Amino acid sequence: MSPIDLTTGKKVPGKNEFHWSYTEEPHAIRRKQILAKYPEIKELYGHDPFMKYTTTFLVSLQITIATCFASQMNWWQYIVCSYVIGGTANHMLMLAIHELSHNLGFAKMQHNRLFSLFANLPIGVPSAISFKRYHIDHHKYQGEDGVDVDIPTAAEGRFFTNVLTKTVFIFWQVAFYALRPMIVNPKKPTIWEGINWVTALSFDFFILFNFGMPALGYLLLSSLLGSGMHPVAGHFIAEHYVFVKGHETYSYYGWLNIFAFNVGYHNEHHDFPFVSGRRLPQVRSIAAEFYQDLPVCESWPGVIYAYIMDPNVGAFSRVKRQKLDPDDLNRLKQQ
Repeated sequence: MSPIDLTTGKKVPGKNEFHWSYTEEPHAIRRKQILAKYPEIKELYGHDPFMKYTTTFLVSLQITIATCFASQMNWWQYIVCSYVIGGTANHMLMLAIHELSHNLGFAKMQHNRLFSLFANLPIGVPSAISFKRYHIDHHKYQGEDGVDVDIPTAAEGRFFTNVLTKTVFIFWQVAFYALRPMIVNPKKPTIWEGINWVTALSFDFFILFNFGMPALGYLLLSSLLGSGMHPVAGHFIAEHYVFVKGHETYSYYGWLNIFAFNVGYHNEHHDFPFVSGRRLPQVRSIAAEFYQDLPVCESWPGVIYAYIMDPNVGAFSRVKRQKLDPDDLNRLKQQ
C-alpha cells in the first residue's frame, strides 16, 4: 500500500503512504543465525558497570551549569551553552534512559528503574518510565501498526511534506515522540509513572524556586535543542527511516557514538538488545559478515539534511506490518 502519485495514478511508498511489509521483522531471524554460528556473543550480555558514572557526571554537569552559571550568561551565551553543552548532555541522558530501559545499567531491574528517575531529572520532563513501556514494544513488535509508536502517524505524513514543515518536525520531534503514544497506543498509567512525574516535577519546582527561571529554562532548552536540529539527534531519523528500499534499520559507526552510548550500532542493538552499548562494537566485530553488506548511515547531520531536502523522504518513509491478529492486538493495547 502506498500513496497516489498524481502524475501516474499509482501509489508511491514513502511519499504518501508507508512501506508495508508482509514478513517478520528482520532482527529475531538474524539473531538466531548469528547465535548459531557465534554462541560466544552471549558472553557479551549484561549491564555496563561504567554507565552509572557517565550518567552521574552528566546529571551533575547539567545541575551545576543550571544553578551556578545560567543566570550569569547573556542571551547568546545562554543559547550556545544550551545547544552545545546542554543539548549534548541532555540527549546523552535520554540515551542513558534508553540503556536503562533494557536493564543495562545495573544487574537488577529495580536498580535500573530507580536510576532512570535520577537520569531523568535534568531533562525537565518526566519520561523515563513511559519510555521503557513503549520502547520494549518497539523492539518486540517493530513496525506493528497501532503498537510501535516510534512510527509517525498518517496525519504527520500528510502534513510534514516540504522543506519548511519537515524542518519544523525535526525541531519539535521530541514533542511528537512524547505525544504520539497517547494517540496511537494509549496505556493505563502505572504507579511508577506517577512516581516519575512526582520526582521530575518536584525537581523542576526546586530548581525554579531556588535558582529562578534561567536555571530551569536552561535545562528545558537543553532538552529541546538537543533532541531537534542537533548532530546527535540525527539518530532519530537514521535508525529506521527508509533510505534504501528493503531495509528498515540502519547503523551509524561514526565518532558521534561517543556522545550516544553507541546507539548508532542500531542493527546490532536490535539484534542483541541485552548487549550494552559499550559492547556493541564487539558484536559487529565477531559477526562481521552479517553486517558488512547492510546499508549504513554515514552521517547523522547528513541524514537530517537528506530528510528535510529529499521530497521522496518523509514521515511515511517507515516500514509497517500487521502480524498480530485482532485479539492479540486488543490484548496488547489493554496492558
